[in-house]
Amino acid sequence: MDKAKLKPLALAGAAAIIAALIMLLLGILGNIGVYIGAVDMMQQWHMFFSLSIVGIIAGMLEAVVITFVFVYLFGFIYNKLS
Repeated sequence: MDKAKLKPLALAGAAAIIAALIMLLLGILGNIGVYIGAVDMMQQWHMFFSLSIVGIIAGMLEAVVITFVFVYLFGFIYNKLS
């Protein structure tokens, strides 16, 4: 029986969408004064994230790119090793 393989492109796309939504949610919650500690950490970890509209969108794009690349590589390597 042939093992099922991960679809790295689909996995990375789904993870990137989730990363963007989480970054958007964090930006919205940060603007209303909730989770300020998490917002501070995101501003330290992500080069473009801030609580302005442009900063939230830039942080979302940064999170999408980083997440897509790493999750795609994970899926690709997983398929090669399995």
